[in-house]
Amino acid sequence: MVSSEYIKGYYRRAVANMALNKFKEAVKDFRAVVKVAPKDADAKQKLTECEKELRRQEFEKAIMVDDEHKVSIIKQLGDLEAIIVEPSYDGPHMTDDGITLEFVTQMMEHMKKQSKLHKKYALKLMIACKELFEKQPPIVKIDIPEGAKITVCGDIHGQFYDLLHIFELNGLPSPTNMYLFNGDFVDRGSFSVECILTLLAFKYLYPNAFFMSRGNHETDDMNKVYGFEGEVKAKYSDLTFKLFSEIFNAVPLGNLIGEKILVIHGGLFSRDGVTLDELYAIDRFKQPGNEGLMCELLWSDPRMLPGRGLSKRGVGIQFGPDVTEDFLRTNNLKMIIRSHEVKDEGYCIDHDGKCVTIFSAPNYCDSVGNKGAFITITPDLELKYTKFEAVPHPPVKPMQYAGRFASMF
Repeated sequence: MVSSEYIKGYYRRAVANMALNKFKEAVKDFRAVVKVAPKDADAKQKLTECEKELRRQEFEKAIMVDDEHKVSIIKQLGDLEAIIVEPSYDGPHMTDDGITLEFVTQMMEHMKKQSKLHKKYALKLMIACKELFEKQPPIVKIDIPEGAKITVCGDIHGQFYDLLHIFELNGLPSPTNMYLFNGDFVDRGSFSVECILTLLAFKYLYPNAFFMSRGNHETDDMNKVYGFEGEVKAKYSDLTFKLFSEIFNAVPLGNLIGEKILVIHGGLFSRDGVTLDELYAIDRFKQPGNEGLMCELLWSDPRMLPGRGLSKRGVGIQFGPDVTEDFLRTNNLKMIIRSHEVKDEGYCIDHDGKCVTIFSAPNYCDSVGNKGAFITITPDLELKYTKFEAVPHPPVKPMQYAGRFASMF
């Protein structure tokens, strides 16, 4: 029997587990709360919702075939050429030349007016990029040619108009104006579809000059709660969301610039001695789970104290400067660049300059008031930081398409 003096603790832990999609653990704690406080309507509602979601997940597991026998959703989409583009559609058209810079710039202008890219072109773009990502290793090596530069951006979280502002400040992607977007392209912001389609278009246009790393929000559980799944279904369809899920499973887990700077979304690991070879060997074509190297790459955060600690997120770890130093020494690296955390100035330099956080969603969720930032890196691996403010966007609030659990927090 749970004592009434501990009920608040059980309630808080249950809510935290809901946010992490750990519904089995949440149900256990909510049941304890309701048993002691049966008149608590809020706890009863959350218990009911968690039980429903847990039943849904268990049902899906029961009918799911083994991953190795799973057929791609592409088979269910049928013949894309048979999809008719209605005469009323006033957006860009994909010609026999395929995806060109002209098409991409017209697409961005079209979406800027809150108009959708036609589903035929969206699906063709998505399938083409899925095939590109699938050919890449878990960690992609990037060399910066002489006369070129690469710009590393952190989380953009569906803030499409701020993404366009980055391109206004720093120039459109090109073979000499390279870009790397380091995860969390979607969720929270309500223009996530526009963000991801823009990134995919430039990835296809410049496959050797435009790079992407998977973030913790490029996962089914997060998308269900924080808006992307609902947005895709509202703007396109359920099948389109499932195709996005397959694409996110194929996005690399990190990028290695000039053999010396590792760019990953979250952070480092719960044990010493992890090598780049181990990261190259990760089977990434799946959901990341709640433990292991892949999970920690997406979820971990740095801390100032030495050693390791439990993550405040409930997933991944916190790692100290000594952990960073050991990893860099083991793999002959100069530094890591990661994202995953909002920063007041858009970036933060920790661990004696060897662990940098970059965050590119200014005024996060229209409420935090932070700046955004990006890092420009030259062939000699010199870093330049640029900060920027949020720009206006149409009156669509963040989390507009969020799942039913999001409103409970």
